[in-house]
Amino acid sequence: MPVPTGFSPRARVWIIVLALLLLGGGATAYTLRAASGHRAADRAADPGFTLDGAGPGALYVRDTATGRVARVDPSAPGGRVAGGPACDRFHAAGNTALCLQRRPGVPARSYAIVLDRRLREVRRIGLPGIPSRARVSASGNVLAWTMFATGDSYARSSFSTRTSVLDLRTGYLVKNIEQIPLTLGGRRHHAPDVNYWGVGFAADDNRFYATVSTGGRTHLVEGDLANWSARALRENVECPSLSPDGTRIAFKKRVSEGPREPWRLYVLDLATGREHPVAERHGIDDQALWTDARTLAYGRGGDVWSVPADGSGSPRALARGASSPTLAAR
Repeated sequence: MPVPTGFSPRARVWIIVLALLLLGGGATAYTLRAASGHRAADRAADPGFTLDGAGPGALYVRDTATGRVARVDPSAPGGRVAGGPACDRFHAAGNTALCLQRRPGVPARSYAIVLDRRLREVRRIGLPGIPSRARVSASGNVLAWTMFATGDSYARSSFSTRTSVLDLRTGYLVKNIEQIPLTLGGRRHHAPDVNYWGVGFAADDNRFYATVSTGGRTHLVEGDLANWSARALRENVECPSLSPDGTRIAFKKRVSEGPREPWRLYVLDLATGREHPVAERHGIDDQALWTDARTLAYGRGGDVWSVPADGSGSPRALARGASSPTLAAR
């Protein structure tokens, strides 16, 4: 550390001591702030706040103001009760909930926290990266999550993801599914740029749908966990969400190469291969949720919205200042 000239040796010593004390105080303050932030980020659910609090079918979201999971309740102040755990991404089904939680500090690290229906912690897994997508199979037995390893937006040309799958029946964790044998265009595909994200499960806990990106293009893939294989079905499909009856997929379709609203929300009929846009005209960067066989919920512009899946009707706001919608469905 350079010391200004023109001072006596004794004065220069005191300047150095003072500078070290100031630096030490700053480091201490930073450490205290970081510790405080960690405590806030690690907040568990309040006693009595569960997935059974309002019965099956209740809508839960991430409350932007608090960072905590909230139950949508029009009769409550602000239209919701925010007493859940602190999560950046949240999803629940069956008897299981999945909370992705960003940890403070650099480089970016996170936790995948497995919770029961009372939102009590069952398992915690440390992860590199930034939370992006979270899904629990309908039975609650199989979980998947996607983390940004580099970059923090699918709209950027350079990003890398890491998608994991956890089977709660066996406890087996696949840390990164990018090594799953992939068939593309009828041939086994090998490439260093393969990225997976946005997994969604079928009712059998074995078949899954996801996005794979390679060669500058995105594809809808159908995967088979038991046979450890995946095959590409269709181009330009991102963040697939399978309908409750297993016949349709809601997805993000890229409609523009520009950075402003590049995706629209579409629905694909798996039997016919036909697709159509929903009535939402704004750009969507989310993995939509089927709230029932006819309706989709999704995050847009900092709020949670709903729209009919058949292309009719118009969007309807479900929760302002919210994201990551999920149902308290068994």
